[in-house]
Amino acid sequence: MKKNRLPPPPSQITIPPQASRFIVLFFLFIFFGMPIITALVSVVGAISLFMALLFIPILILVLFFFAGLRVINHYERGVVLTLGRYTSTREAGLHWIFPVIQRMIRVDLRVKVVDVPDQDCMTRDNVSVNVNAVLYYLISAAPRAVLEVEDFRYAVSQLAQTTMRDVVGEVTLDELLGKRDQISTRIKEIVDKASDPWGIKVNAVELKHIELPSDMKRTMSKEAEAERERRAVIIKAEGEKIASQNLADAAHVLASVPGALHLRTLHSINDISSDQSNTVVFAVPLEILRAFERIGAPGIGNHKKHTE
Repeated sequence: MKKNRLPPPPSQITIPPQASRFIVLFFLFIFFGMPIITALVSVVGAISLFMALLFIPILILVLFFFAGLRVINHYERGVVLTLGRYTSTREAGLHWIFPVIQRMIRVDLRVKVVDVPDQDCMTRDNVSVNVNAVLYYLISAAPRAVLEVEDFRYAVSQLAQTTMRDVVGEVTLDELLGKRDQISTRIKEIVDKASDPWGIKVNAVELKHIELPSDMKRTMSKEAEAERERRAVIIKAEGEKIASQNLADAAHVLASVPGALHLRTLHSINDISSDQSNTVVFAVPLEILRAFERIGAPGIGNHKKHTE
């Protein structure tokens, strides 16, 4: 058997702010406008009571007409609700709505900036860092921004904060410092996908500052200093290796060519003698002197035999 379904309860009717404003204007006219009209009738005397009573509804209609005029700027859209239900979206220009039963909500379509405050995040390698960012977004669908979320500005800000904490927790500290563009792109994709039902388009997300603990800063400075010293030692050793290879090649060339060493010695003496303030001490090896002695010894013996 089918169960009897109870009819839905009747919806409560709320008075829009425009209607309350119109009621206040009406009572002000009754209390202050009627004495003015009565005074005019008594002074002029030619206006009949019928014309005076006819003037009242005309004035009410004029006030009613001007109360419904709305001007929408070029960068805005107007979401119209009739008795609480969405009926239309008004473009830029001059529009008229029914003051009692209709209400218009303006939505700004310009790019908005959200400053994501500092978030205490924990990286994948258990390092605590404070990260802040800036988010740029705009409204792509005005009706959804009004109907699907209560306050889209607050919702986008909270969504960006939670997403940034989650993404930072998935990477290490080195990846966070070296791949900031990739992390920003990842945050943008997640926030854009989550806010798409709200009619919001995220243009960009940029990480502004990453604050490290003081102990981690000192450790990283020591590591950088050690790395620079290691590179300096390696560069110096490579320079000495290249210099020794060049000296070995030069010695090989000088040894293979006869007289090359003597020419190099004379050339060095010539360079030194160009400056008169220097004193050149030319050292003659003992082997050269002994060679001269061996050459001169046979001559001396032959001379002695000849004299005998």
